[in-house]
Amino acid sequence: MSLFRKVFCKLSGRPYSEKEVAEFMISAIRKGGGQVGENVDIYASSVDLGEPYLISIGNNVTLSGVKLLTHDASTKKALGYTKAGKVHIGNDVFVGWGTIILPNTTIGNRVIVGAGSVVAKNVPDNVVVCGNPLRVICSYDEYIAKNQDLMGQFPVIDLYPRDIMNDAESKQRLQESGYGYLL
Repeated sequence: MSLFRKVFCKLSGRPYSEKEVAEFMISAIRKGGGQVGENVDIYASSVDLGEPYLISIGNNVTLSGVKLLTHDASTKKALGYTKAGKVHIGNDVFVGWGTIILPNTTIGNRVIVGAGSVVAKNVPDNVVVCGNPLRVICSYDEYIAKNQDLMGQFPVIDLYPRDIMNDAESKQRLQESGYGYLL
């Protein structure tokens, strides 16, 4: 459970679902002057709400276990001021688990950011990136085409992960192949 969710639940006195916490974060960004598009999913993530007006998130975005920062306090002790910068995330973006998005960065449209990455520089449109330092792996289009081909070689299961737990055949197919695609 994210620190944000723990505090949110503690203050409210009742447990909140991930969806409710995400809706709260989206609402707080919008109320604070930031922008959040349509069809945005935020799972187990921590979004810096100190400067929500510096956040812009496009349509069809998924943040999964992400830390999104709009400030950097590295200069606070020495200069008496904290640096702050915009974070812009384009349309059709997926950001993987454990990724940190630093202030003063832009992630373009049609981008996949691999798990555990550090976004410390701008990311162009139509790429798959990962790592620290961040590097381009391939184009978004190449990645999608490759996975469409792999769907012909590995199991494609029309169930959600939680439902597979009760479906012996699907579990067996995944265990035997070691790889597959789920809803």
